[in-house]
Amino acid sequence: MNDKTRTELEAAAFRKLVEHLRERKDVQNVDLMNLAGFCRNCLSKWYRAAAEERGIALSDPEAREIVYGMSYDEWKAKHQKGDGIPALKELAAQAKPHSH
Repeated sequence: MNDKTRTELEAAAFRKLVEHLRERKDVQNVDLMNLAGFCRNCLSKWYRAAAEERGIALSDPEAREIVYGMSYDEWKAKHQKGDGIPALKELAAQAKPHSH
């Protein structure tokens, strides 16, 4: 497989992942962190870092909007559930989640 095709396939997989996360608003970020070691915010930070590596200025809020499909504040107001304290305690008890 050549590099161009590989990049196109990776981009398609990324778009599908973002679409899936946008559809699964019922899955909270802290639950993603507990289960997979990353969340939507991690994905947006990786996106921003990739842009910066290519000399493209992109703020955290701009990158989050790409992943969430709306501003982070709007997403939290519409979809974030409860205080998340039990899930945060579980996350803290784990060895070490993926760092942003």
